[in-house]
Amino acid sequence: MKDTRQPWFKDAKYGLFMHWGLYSILAGEYKGVRTDRIAEWIENFLDIPVEDYRHLAGSFNPTGFDADAFVRRAKEDWGMRYIVLTSKHHEGFAMYDSRVSDFNVVKATPYGRDILMQLRKACDKYGMPLGVYYSQAQDWDDPDGFKQHHDNSRKNFQRYFDEKCVPQVRELLENYAPLKLIWFDTPMGITPAQSKELVDLVKSLQPDCILSGRTGNGMGDYMTTGDNSLPRLPYDGDWELPATVNDTWGYNRYDTNWKSPDTVIQTLLKVVSRGGNYLLNVGPTAEGLVPAACVEVLNEVGRYVNDNAEAIYAARSVGVYPFEVPGVEMTAKPRKLYIHVLSPRVRIELLNIANHFTGAYLVRDHSPLRLTQGHTCEGDSIVEVALPDALKAGKNYCVCLETEEDAPIFEPIRD
Repeated sequence: MKDTRQPWFKDAKYGLFMHWGLYSILAGEYKGVRTDRIAEWIENFLDIPVEDYRHLAGSFNPTGFDADAFVRRAKEDWGMRYIVLTSKHHEGFAMYDSRVSDFNVVKATPYGRDILMQLRKACDKYGMPLGVYYSQAQDWDDPDGFKQHHDNSRKNFQRYFDEKCVPQVRELLENYAPLKLIWFDTPMGITPAQSKELVDLVKSLQPDCILSGRTGNGMGDYMTTGDNSLPRLPYDGDWELPATVNDTWGYNRYDTNWKSPDTVIQTLLKVVSRGGNYLLNVGPTAEGLVPAACVEVLNEVGRYVNDNAEAIYAARSVGVYPFEVPGVEMTAKPRKLYIHVLSPRVRIELLNIANHFTGAYLVRDHSPLRLTQGHTCEGDSIVEVALPDALKAGKNYCVCLETEEDAPIFEPIRD
């Protein structure tokens, strides 16, 4: 069972991923050909020559990016509790001022400013934990970095690892501290010794910095699920679901398949109820702006999160409730079982919960609600909460059931 031993990570529940790089300029299309894959992989899937791809840096000038406003919005409006930026994705381009490689946002672009340092300062201002994504094995710009779907057999990966990967990870740790998290990704053929070297480096410089489950060779501090892959059941230990609001991570002007706010809210609650964190991605444009349709979704989700913060942050796994109740998700804290109502209903009725209830209230304003408990004519335990007329036709609200016991007690389905 993975244990980060970091209370901030266990309590955060909702974070913001930020996939941003030169791929935002192409926005899903190269020389008239659209990629049908995730946009940040366009160099790989469309076999763009390295020198052609490098030329993109000459037009990267995201003057619309405002780190202060971005972090403030993420925390206050969207309800996120940590941010992870792609400091170097598989394309090999660094979104910070790297001394190791001039292929970076400061030295290779007309913008000439350190994106990561801007976020570092804004996160310090707003008390937002900051982490970085770093592609430790794949680097399509370096001739010895791994490249998926290509022949890597003649590459001197150890040279890339020693001369670019390790030195860049070191400068991230030394120059942008404190980093709460390093999100390693796609370890591919990285060896146990190489993974351990990265782990030892991180822990020697920042002992409290945690490493993602994709560090390689089982050496991450927590479990990272597959992209957009939600575990069906609660998962023991610390874990995180990386997910998109549409179908891609980097910006793609043609991908308008945005999830509804209701879908994102329900996924967040499922993640929290199963004991994990939800790391939801935005892909800024080449100008440094989050697409307006994405902002609308995150604003609506943020209103739910802020109204029901006590039922989300620091919540723990509920366990396995024996019934699937459409439009209802549960989260829990000691002596509190939270019922998230996502579709209209006349009253709340839940079977097979054997706790002793002491009261109920609407979470967003703590107004009391009438609760009764007993047994059905079949002998199953039942708890009912009467809803005021104003709630009966509504959705997306949360009710707290207060209990004598620390944790929910779910009875099995009767034979």
